[in-house]
Amino acid sequence: MFARIREDIQTVMKNDPAARSSFEVFLTYSGLHAIWFHVWSHKLWSWGWRTPARLVSQFGRWLTGIEIHPGAQIGRRLFIDHGMGVVIGETAIVGDDCTLYQGVTLGGTGKEKGKRHPTLGNNVMVASGAKVLGSFTIGDNSKIGAGSVVLREVPPNATVVGIPGKVIMQDGKRVDQFDQCNMPDPVMEIVKQMQQQIDDLKSEVEKLQQSQARGEQTDVHSSL
Repeated sequence: MFARIREDIQTVMKNDPAARSSFEVFLTYSGLHAIWFHVWSHKLWSWGWRTPARLVSQFGRWLTGIEIHPGAQIGRRLFIDHGMGVVIGETAIVGDDCTLYQGVTLGGTGKEKGKRHPTLGNNVMVASGAKVLGSFTIGDNSKIGAGSVVLREVPPNATVVGIPGKVIMQDGKRVDQFDQCNMPDPVMEIVKQMQQQIDDLKSEVEKLQQSQARGEQTDVHSSL
């Protein structure tokens, strides 16, 4: 246990330039405290003590602002930096040496049963506000950009940005945008639908105006 605590503190010292001393990290880093709460809640969960496990998890959430379900599997040397709002779901798996920033969600997309949360490989970084939703794998050494919404599998050594998330770099090389032309973009689809509706409304208004103008001309001729 003490070896694990020492390893976790050293991980923070290595990754956070603001960390001045091990004592300060031990006392004040909520991401570290959340991980330690999860160690205990996960043990209780694995022993079948589900309600006590959830109680420990909820207390850790109340204390740190970070919610890690007791059923989630967390690897070694996880670094949660400025972790307020981080949520990790029940069937999520996080590999070794990963980094999560504030507002990250490793969640599901519905009420499906079984494995419904993502798997993060080793040395994965998920930046602030990113949402990784669904049962798929983020490959080793990949990076998820801030605010991204990732809905499908990401290969190793990739960089993903956008909504929905798209791979823009892989193995140190920029990915050709045409390689992803078949990826759905729900935001763009909604914009196109709204533009079509606006065009249809304009057409209807023009027809009504033309019809009204013809009616007025007919009334004038009738009065003459």
